[in-house]
Amino acid sequence: MEIGLSTFVETTPDPKTGEVISHAQRIREVVEEIVLADKVGLDVFGVGEHHREDYAASSPAVVLAAAASQTNRIRLTSAVSVLSSDDPVRVFQQFATLDAISNGRAEIMAGRGSFIESFPLFGYDLNDYNELFDEKLDLLLKIRDSEKVTWSGKHRPAIQNLGVYPRPVQNPLPVWIGSGGTSESVVRAGLLGLPLVLAIIGGRPLQFEPLVRLYKKAATHAGHDLSKLHVASHSHGFIAEDTDVAADKFFPSTQQAMSKLGKERGWGPYTRASFDAARSFEGALYVGNPKTIAEKIIHLRKNVGITRFMLHMPVGTMPHEDVIKGIELLGKEVAPMVREEIANWEKNEGRQF
Repeated sequence: MEIGLSTFVETTPDPKTGEVISHAQRIREVVEEIVLADKVGLDVFGVGEHHREDYAASSPAVVLAAAASQTNRIRLTSAVSVLSSDDPVRVFQQFATLDAISNGRAEIMAGRGSFIESFPLFGYDLNDYNELFDEKLDLLLKIRDSEKVTWSGKHRPAIQNLGVYPRPVQNPLPVWIGSGGTSESVVRAGLLGLPLVLAIIGGRPLQFEPLVRLYKKAATHAGHDLSKLHVASHSHGFIAEDTDVAADKFFPSTQQAMSKLGKERGWGPYTRASFDAARSFEGALYVGNPKTIAEKIIHLRKNVGITRFMLHMPVGTMPHEDVIKGIELLGKEVAPMVREEIANWEKNEGRQF
């Protein structure tokens, strides 16, 4: 059972002071967070790609590379790479370079992304939304699987028996599929035999169990070995030594970020009542003390089948010292509790996936 973190490197106004941190400072803070996550024994750290003012990381591979030479064992992944509006050749080259710097710890999490700013920025038509992702994922996998590539498609110039370099340390370089929870995306991942990441950021996490079964059914149908496939979850949350303190610290920035997003997308305002309901034991927010968080992760593993849990922290802008403390608690207290319980459960129940 792997435990890790993800971030979108947000630079929203501080909910108390209104101050906006610079992109440069927030990026440097995230590098510090990755280094700390490695020191406290966490397994993976993901950085998301965005192209708007309130998110500082448009190039996850560069941010991750800055931490790669300062870390020893933690895996470094995008979360996600917006493959639809990028060039798969460059994505592969960037993460192969990261793989070299980290000596085999890079991963690509490919997805459509939750925002659309990158499409006009790089000259793509939103009407081609689905077609772009399918075509570019096909090319990315061909590059991963063969040094010399011959490929043609609709949205990118053809490649005729050309090499793509550098080649990564890992063979193959891990490519995960990021999914917001649609049946189409989990079936695609299963048929391709690629590990799956589910964004579980609303509703009841146990509602995702049928999607995991569908993923495994598709993978089995395509002849893939389930023991080699993994399912991760990506969920918002925050950890403090006291559950009430964790909630009170996490709510202001979460409310601000979610209310802004809701205004853009036509949702209602984000309230404390909604927040408190979501942080219940059956809810999708992982907010509380280490024991509370560990119990929720264990519950998710046993009932949904995830093998990697990624806590998205922070949401919006929080004091850096609070985030640092949360990372320490996740690595030093939560992760050991989860790993011990799941190891015993798998041994006694004979379950591995």
